[in-house]
Amino acid sequence: MSKPRPTPETAASRQRTATSGLSLVESDGFADYRLIDSGNGRKLERFGKIIVDRPEPQALWRPLADEKQWAGAHAVFSANDDEESGRWRTNKPVPDSWPVRLEDAVTLTCRLSAFRHLGIFPEQLPHWRWMLAALKQHKGAEHPRVLNLFAYTGAATLLAAHAGAEVTHVDASKKAITWARENQTASGLKNAPVRWMLEDARKFVQREVRRGRQYDVILVDPPKFGRGPNNETWDLFIDLPDMLRNCGALLAGRRSALILTAYAIRASALMLDQLCRETLSQKGGRFESGELAIREESGARAVSTSLFTRWCGDELTI
Repeated sequence: MSKPRPTPETAASRQRTATSGLSLVESDGFADYRLIDSGNGRKLERFGKIIVDRPEPQALWRPLADEKQWAGAHAVFSANDDEESGRWRTNKPVPDSWPVRLEDAVTLTCRLSAFRHLGIFPEQLPHWRWMLAALKQHKGAEHPRVLNLFAYTGAATLLAAHAGAEVTHVDASKKAITWARENQTASGLKNAPVRWMLEDARKFVQREVRRGRQYDVILVDPPKFGRGPNNETWDLFIDLPDMLRNCGALLAGRRSALILTAYAIRASALMLDQLCRETLSQKGGRFESGELAIREESGARAVSTSLFTRWCGDELTI
């Protein structure tokens, strides 16, 4: 006897149930990083011993710290019209680079870049801990395999390698990979099994699917727009669905996991959630979607930084 076909009303009800629990996943930083204050479209942060004042469009409220504390920043970033590029003004001496220790496991080299970033996205810490929790459940087997796409300066790569994973690190920027390898040396992980790939991420995953490769954890952290090493173009709103379908084919099975992060303002957590549910629908497992945020040192407020979806197979307990 065939099952009754769901009406549009019951199908819509199930979809609302599946996506109604969007999460706020936040961090208060770690020993070498704190969000000191935020407001008036800015944020005041400490990276190791260096305090910086950077733009933060999400911080529409008023700062809590006084002007004297904000004026004590070592460096202040002034953005151009695109809010990403710009220039730094230094009020106090800032070294060309300096160390930031992460999770008592890896050392990252920070520096003032032309795109307001310093080489680490601290809000990703909950994702990195979630990844490590997934990797711990692969003990007893050979090295679990991690694929880190749009991998930047390698914080997640090195944390995974420190935990015993075999990591494939993919980024289209030679400068970023050079920086990541500096971090590998600074972390004492020169002999760790990391495969460094200067590649267009989209083309790389397509080839990996054809090769029949499998990964236990996949991290996808794409920009809104970007270019590959051979001038390939990336547009998140055009290219992400195909990228996710290929990543789904690369997931090893019921003990695998995927983390997707998006910084695109025009996107939404609901969009990411529904796209991941569609592309990974045949794999079962559990989904969690929402926003990542950093809480101020005082605990008073949290700054939303990005959107995410995490998926894990049925045999993982995270």
